[in-house]
Amino acid sequence: MDDQPKAHTWNSWLAANARRFLLFARDQTRVEADAHDVLQEALVEAWRRGDGQPPDDALVFATIRRRAIDLARGNQRRVRRESSAQEISWFQSGEEGAALDHELAGAVKTLPPHLREVVILKVWSELTFQQIADTLTIPLNTAASRYRYAVEQLREAFKEVRS
Repeated sequence: MDDQPKAHTWNSWLAANARRFLLFARDQTRVEADAHDVLQEALVEAWRRGDGQPPDDALVFATIRRRAIDLARGNQRRVRRESSAQEISWFQSGEEGAALDHELAGAVKTLPPHLREVVILKVWSELTFQQIADTLTIPLNTAASRYRYAVEQLREAFKEVRS
């Protein structure tokens, strides 16, 4: 019963302030989904720090800002990793294949995300279709068919490039 007054107070505080916090999170992240994630993380942190009591608004704004900075840094690291990974040859095909590898990497980038991730897991990470299915939480046949569709699209892309 003691938690109900805390929950009511928290809910009232959140209802009164959520829009301001979300507006600030949108400004900090520039992406709607990221803004919601950052805001949720900030509110969970505020809840934990305040033992269920509404925190100082300035603390929530500061936490949103910190989380947005962390997210941006993480995104920058991911972009750098992906850029450096693209420099690594997809297939070890010798000196003559360097140009082909570059074309292949470009073609893989054009695949829809759900197909691209299967190709990357299959070719680059050398996972089995069962491992891919487990990783992506999709049926085994879906993993195999996505790979097949991706290979067909890559084959078509290379026909166009080579023509």
